[in-house]
Amino acid sequence: MDVPLWFALLCVGVLGVKLIRPPFWLVLVLLLGGYLLADSLLAPVIDTAVK
Repeated sequence: MDVPLWFALLCVGVLGVKLIRPPFWLVLVLLLGGYLLADSLLAPVIDTAVK
């Protein structure tokens, strides 16, 4: 069964917010920070570290 990555991340995110109940501002900061890091000069460094 193939599940799209965006759908899996959405499900994990919804469950995490419902179960852990982090503050709304923390969720926004993490999402915005991840988006900005993915499009920065650090992206190749992060990519090699993750692999």
